[in-house]
Amino acid sequence: MKILVCISHVPDTTSKINFTNADTEFDINGVQYVINPNDEFGLTRAIWFQEQQGATVTVVNVGGPETEPTLRKALAIGANDAIRINAKPTDGFFVAKQLAEVIKNGGYDLIIAGKESLDYNGGMVPGMVAGILGYNFLNSCINITVDGSNVKAVREIDGGKETITTSLPLIIGGQKGIVEEKDLRIPNMRGIMTARTKTLNVFEPIEATVNTKAVKFEKPAPKSAIKMVSADNLDELINLLHNEAKVI
Repeated sequence: MKILVCISHVPDTTSKINFTNADTEFDINGVQYVINPNDEFGLTRAIWFQEQQGATVTVVNVGGPETEPTLRKALAIGANDAIRINAKPTDGFFVAKQLAEVIKNGGYDLIIAGKESLDYNGGMVPGMVAGILGYNFLNSCINITVDGSNVKAVREIDGGKETITTSLPLIIGGQKGIVEEKDLRIPNMRGIMTARTKTLNVFEPIEATVNTKAVKFEKPAPKSAIKMVSADNLDELINLLHNEAKVI
């Protein structure tokens, strides 16, 4: 089984976020980048398939040379090889077109992506890729088993879980639950050294329409001061909730 894991290069949640050029561009100065958490859960599940069923695992990213340390970390975790599509990930459709081309030419059986990335939270790319290729698609996946070309998977739905049977080739949007946080792999020294010798191929992007662009970024409004209300003064509490907070 050939598995392709899509890797997003995203800012660490502990990084301080700022914008430049009149709030139209993200300021990368001082920002630490990591593997998108949903993608890391999916990568760990792919490594399980590698260890238990002899699958080969390739990781792929759309981005410039600055994303290669993130791909190298994925290789240190256990992926066999990596692909970087040499383009700025301008919007979801553009990224989906690039990934679809890699999948079509690589003959992958199972494509694992995070259901959304931590930076933009668009949740569009896995479904778009499936639509472009006409592959089976399963989102919010929290468990998956593969027997030959037959797949049994579980996904989260409103109010519960749904078990689905389908077949390869398949694209899934994974999340926490497909493995747990305790199962995530921390690269050891041997993995880091081995990753340096693994193949990282760089492909040039295919032509694709960019349909959207970021016009301006805006930070959430700062939290206002806390107003304390005496437990005996319910009238004032109701007045504040009604006229200031406007929640009743």
